[in-house]
Amino acid sequence: MRNFLKIADGVNVTPLLNAIYRKPELWKADDFLRKFPQGPFEDTETIYLRFQDHVPCETEEQVELYKQNKLAGYDLHECPWREEAKELPEARAHIMTLMAATGATRLGRCMINRIKAGGRIFPHADSPWHASYWDRYHIVIQSEPGNVFRCGDEQVWMRPGEVWWFQNAIEHEVVNNSAEDRIHLVVDLRF
Repeated sequence: MRNFLKIADGVNVTPLLNAIYRKPELWKADDFLRKFPQGPFEDTETIYLRFQDHVPCETEEQVELYKQNKLAGYDLHECPWREEAKELPEARAHIMTLMAATGATRLGRCMINRIKAGGRIFPHADSPWHASYWDRYHIVIQSEPGNVFRCGDEQVWMRPGEVWWFQNAIEHEVVNNSAEDRIHLVVDLRF
């Protein structure tokens, strides 16, 4: 495979899954991705652990500059820890373990994405400024048969406890044809 690489399996994600289910309010804390101008995430909910600060865009020109990480005074590579991260120390442990195991030198966005049963992330490629700077990893927390992750001409079912790198610079999508929500911890790393 060219667009996917499984780098680990057997990771104990049960404590994190239990913590997520005990704190359902975290899914409602922020809906930025669902409303993002490029919009492939309408069937998802996200818990932001590390994410860039929200940038007020008042004109279409500002939105276009924002989508290219060229808006004066803002660096969208800077991703501070969010308040939600304090509620899920189990997630932070997985993030830091992945960073140490891979030898990464910088930590970017970290978020937990949930695709509802029957939902999807629509086909898209990540912004070039972002995908060329960061490597994207998925720690699989919950995923049943019927989840199809396509990147380019390849597709996989990522199982709970697996850790994957994938090529987010090319078109990708996820279709959740299972009866359960699909939950992944998404981590961006720089080397």
